[in-house]
Amino acid sequence: MRVLLAEDDPLLGDGIAAGLKQAGFDVDWVRDGAAAHSALATGDYAAVVLDIGLPRASGFDVLARLRSRGSRLPVLVLTARDAIEDRVRGLDGGADDYVVKPVDLVELAARLRALIRRAHGEAASTLSSSGVVLDPASRRVTFAGREIALKPREFRLLHELMLSAGRVLTREALEARLYSWGEGVESNAIEVHVHHLRRKLTPGLIKTVRGVGYLMPRESDG
Repeated sequence: MRVLLAEDDPLLGDGIAAGLKQAGFDVDWVRDGAAAHSALATGDYAAVVLDIGLPRASGFDVLARLRSRGSRLPVLVLTARDAIEDRVRGLDGGADDYVVKPVDLVELAARLRALIRRAHGEAASTLSSSGVVLDPASRRVTFAGREIALKPREFRLLHELMLSAGRVLTREALEARLYSWGEGVESNAIEVHVHHLRRKLTPGLIKTVRGVGYLMPRESDG
């Protein structure tokens, strides 16, 4: 899952980015509000971790512009401001969660996973489809009760497809969600990862919608 981190403190931002990457997220890190505006206008993110006290445009401004566009992207506000009025302003302004620094990185990752699940209408902590069960927290995948070893990119691709089960995702959309800024992407990278997932799980698991993209069925579709 690709997330945007907007944090101007270099030490804190570096630590958060490293912690989230260790938890399985791809992280794009910006240091000011103007860069956050630009990233949100062009990137495809699963969630945003947003500091309030950003230079060039505050986190409140970033949040307001995002919501004014009708975006429902999950936003977790992470800030040193613990006054009740700041919390109320953030939540009433459209934030989905509000966390006061310092924060445990394990908890932060768990909160992000919960926000992303809710944004996709998923209440359970695990995802399942066609006998495949994926646990984002432990980053484990089982098929027919047997644990399957996946490479990190394969896991993230499967996670994206299962979060959007029943909906076709284009190759371009998957690339945008799986690769951070500056990462080289081979033209057939998604096709290769899909091939490996089919081989490790089952050939019919991921459907190819010719000329459009890839699809995983909803659990109820079988």
